[in-house]
Amino acid sequence: FWVVPAVEVKIEVVIPEKERSKEEMSPNGKASPLIYKVNGTARHYHLEEHPIASNPYHNPKDVVEASVCHVKDLENGQMREVDLGCGKALLIKESGEFHAVGHKCPHYGAPLVKGVLSKGRVRCPWHGACFNIGTGDIEDFPGLDSLPRFQVKIEKEKVYIRASKQALQTQRRTKVMAKCISLSNYNLSSTNVLIIGAGAAGLVCAETLRQEGFSDRIVMCTLDRHLPYDRPKLSKSMDSHPEQIALRPKEFFCTYDIEVLTEMQVAAVDVKSKIAVFKDGFKMEYNKLLIATGNTPKTLSCKGKEMENVFNIRTPEDANRVVKLATSKNVVIVGASFLGMEVAAYLAERAHSVSLVELEHVPFKKFFGERVGRAVMKMFENNRVKFYMQTEVSELREQEGKLKEVVLKSGKVLRADVCVVGVGAVPATGFLKQSGINIDSKGFIVVNKMMQTNIPGVFAAGDAVTFPLALRNNKKVNVPHWQMAHMHGRIAALNMLAHGTEISTVPYLWTAMFGKSIRYVGHGEGFDDVVIQGDLDELKFVAFYTKSDEVVAVASMNYDPIVSKVAEVLAAGRTIRKRDVE
Repeated sequence: FWVVPAVEVKIEVVIPEKERSKEEMSPNGKASPLIYKVNGTARHYHLEEHPIASNPYHNPKDVVEASVCHVKDLENGQMREVDLGCGKALLIKESGEFHAVGHKCPHYGAPLVKGVLSKGRVRCPWHGACFNIGTGDIEDFPGLDSLPRFQVKIEKEKVYIRASKQALQTQRRTKVMAKCISLSNYNLSSTNVLIIGAGAAGLVCAETLRQEGFSDRIVMCTLDRHLPYDRPKLSKSMDSHPEQIALRPKEFFCTYDIEVLTEMQVAAVDVKSKIAVFKDGFKMEYNKLLIATGNTPKTLSCKGKEMENVFNIRTPEDANRVVKLATSKNVVIVGASFLGMEVAAYLAERAHSVSLVELEHVPFKKFFGERVGRAVMKMFENNRVKFYMQTEVSELREQEGKLKEVVLKSGKVLRADVCVVGVGAVPATGFLKQSGINIDSKGFIVVNKMMQTNIPGVFAAGDAVTFPLALRNNKKVNVPHWQMAHMHGRIAALNMLAHGTEISTVPYLWTAMFGKSIRYVGHGEGFDDVVIQGDLDELKFVAFYTKSDEVVAVASMNYDPIVSKVAEVLAAGRTIRKRDVE
């Protein structure tokens, strides 16, 4: 924050278009700015505490009120989906009080009534996002929006809900955010906050700053040609076009003055003079910096790797092109990673053949263990995917400049019209080598619990970092998953504003193949045993990963909401013992 002592600071609070009414506009049609006196100290304004957004029912035609049940219909700790005629709400009773919020998770629309209620929040059964039942605010990720909150009243033993029809229909609420006060006064080559990388970590950082009332310049830069998008969909839903998977529409970035420089690569960072130098020579001065550059996929090292029709899936264009080239053709996928397996599953019914080459003898062995890996492998084989295990690619052969065959070290030759490489990734931190920012032997940026690097004012987040994981006694770990990147971005933003917030979230991830999902919570690295409940052959099971006597991670298939239940137990700081699950 740059603060001039004893001056008036104007912060323009912008309420999303849909929630804004004519009555709230000032005569010139702009949202009325709130004026604060700042006396030489940086203050952070929680904009939601201000009266500007306190009446969500300003348009009587938009309001519906309905009796939804008798007070005795719900016990403490129960949730119920209730219909108000023009939409549904989630009614919750906890500690004798009733609350009503949106019934669908804003991330992918999961029914929250099937989720887990615990200590004032509800956790999504699919991907683990958490919402405060009193405010509807999102408290853990994935997803960007909060739930709408509805008024509850009790009259003559009946429970009534009063709600905005629009909120019932949209089932999501974007938090109130500040705007930049005087963009026109800025020097193009200087910004208060510079965010390198426009994935989940970068976007959540920018949004959190605005939600917390930060009204200075924010610039995000990305190698991508697109605004931030839902990257997990590149391998799970490969036909998606960039605009279909955009995390926010273009107008959002304009409304909240979050500038995004696309196709811009930072080549070096000078931390002493606080300058980022771009590949094209452009220089940008910053006050606070977030590095959220993610990973770079590893490529093959064999002959023919540069050939046409050999892909690492990095962009929506890559994914779309692979689907087009693979339709009714022969596909070879190298690496039974999450990406490799999801791509194989997606292409199985579209391609003529799908072959998967992997060094291990079972897919996912290091992550899910041998027994779960075998069950997943069987599901793939039942869907016409052929595995070539314990071997690797020795050569890619062409015909007329295009891929024709993949030759394995075992001697086997596979017909191939397209090849997808999913053999892991390395952190995209090469440009920081001379910067003085602390990087470990594997290339990961080392941060503390506040996402701070060893350089003051420089933060890092997402797939490129190692951070202390509370769940595993603050062991420094790398958790390259979507939910965690969101949380890293939020924590970094709060600490740019000097909140002193430490990360304590529990890792939660999922993978989707053939319409089935495996959900996973915890950090199972180094597990020494797996306790399985249920039936692996039927793909209806829970796997508890243990290290000595402690459960360190849990995976499930067709067993919701067990993983979200475990997430709540772990988030409360409780330990699950091996004997409890055997």
